[in-house]
Amino acid sequence: MRRRDFLGAALAGPAVRRPNIVFLYSDDQAAWSLRHAGNPQAYTPNIDRICREGAYFTNSFVTTPVCSPARASLMTSRYALEVGFEDYLSPDQDAAKGLDPAIPNWPSALKAAGYRTGLVGKWHLGYQPRFHPTRLGFEYFAGFLGGGSGPMDPTLEVEGQTREMRGSTPDIFTAFGLDFIRRHRAGPFLLSIHYREPHASNAPNLTGSARTWLPLPGEDWGRFKDLEPKIPNPDYPDLDTGQVRRMMREYLASVGCLDRNVGRVLALLDELGLARDTVVVFTADNGMNMGHHGIWHKGNGRWILRGNKGERPNLYDQSLRVPAAVRWPGHIRPGTAIHQTITNLDWFPTLLGVAGVPVPKESAIRGRDLGPLMAGTRPPWRNDLYVEYNLRNGARADLRAWRTKDWKLIRDLRNGGRDELYHLARDPGETTNLIDSKDPEPRRVKEQFTAILAKGYPA
Repeated sequence: MRRRDFLGAALAGPAVRRPNIVFLYSDDQAAWSLRHAGNPQAYTPNIDRICREGAYFTNSFVTTPVCSPARASLMTSRYALEVGFEDYLSPDQDAAKGLDPAIPNWPSALKAAGYRTGLVGKWHLGYQPRFHPTRLGFEYFAGFLGGGSGPMDPTLEVEGQTREMRGSTPDIFTAFGLDFIRRHRAGPFLLSIHYREPHASNAPNLTGSARTWLPLPGEDWGRFKDLEPKIPNPDYPDLDTGQVRRMMREYLASVGCLDRNVGRVLALLDELGLARDTVVVFTADNGMNMGHHGIWHKGNGRWILRGNKGERPNLYDQSLRVPAAVRWPGHIRPGTAIHQTITNLDWFPTLLGVAGVPVPKESAIRGRDLGPLMAGTRPPWRNDLYVEYNLRNGARADLRAWRTKDWKLIRDLRNGGRDELYHLARDPGETTNLIDSKDPEPRRVKEQFTAILAKGYPA
């Protein structure tokens, strides 16, 4: 089969077996957390394996850097505000909100095409029955509807029944996922595992400080418990370096726990002889700062300075950039590196493309099919990025950004004096805000990008 034909039309005939799809989705995982991305402190041999054996996207972004809006965009290929999501769904303030099942989504399209569909893990797209995963394309669900649980002993909903589980949460999620694969090995199946790792727990850590990633299984924590990690901005004024190092150590261990479970999924596909018939996707809902720019967390970041732990809303690249890789043996050349800008909006058309399932006619999707890029062709490709985030839980900000490979403009439409402009080509770390520069080039870019943002969503 020619490489340019590996998607879409190659699967259109009814006699051709559609591939299984395993969609592995992590929570709060930054692109910098992978060994494959150049982080020598990371332990990610299994995620790296997906990158090596398939296509790795070096410029993968989300269009809103926080849980619920990013997940809504993933499901619908629409910007978060278009589908009613400003911020993450709080169980207290947002109990009546959720993702409307009437909006087309890709799990429903795959189910209609004959796929057995299952979701294991975190949902965070609505607490009410009308927003349940089984109303949005998944015939099987084992997980939790809200934003998270602890790293151990979760209480889960399993096929409509509440169950108190014992053990490591990612280990338990993986066990449910492996069972789903075994039961539906005849295929085609869609299995989405939405891990909660490496999201922090709200429980106090062992020293009493808030925000921890512990406890973790000994095999995962043992690799990192004595690590003295390097941190990204150790000289940032008043940075609480001790806290950053402690958090970085725990975060990398949580990533390692996630990676071990990714390895369990890959091993079962090998054991059952399903690897060549299965598309494996790995990506995340948003990025993470860990001392970068003096903050930690994602788009709703917080300062981690001595004497200042307050909010710092942001659209830094560390919040927006996520790992992304796709493996499909025999169809994607191993070691493929794709440098074009992609977003979470693109998975809807891409996954239907690999399955040979047409995008529903009523879908007003914003994303693009990544198939031609994975096939090794060079289609026309716009590398601009539009980002939006209205913070409503905690800090208040209405953030918009326009990013190219050379420049990024960030505007806060709610709070004056908080706009930012970075020359990424010269300042990839986003350290020098040029918003008030009198130089001709920054002024020109500021005016041009402001006009782009004023027009609303890009065509």
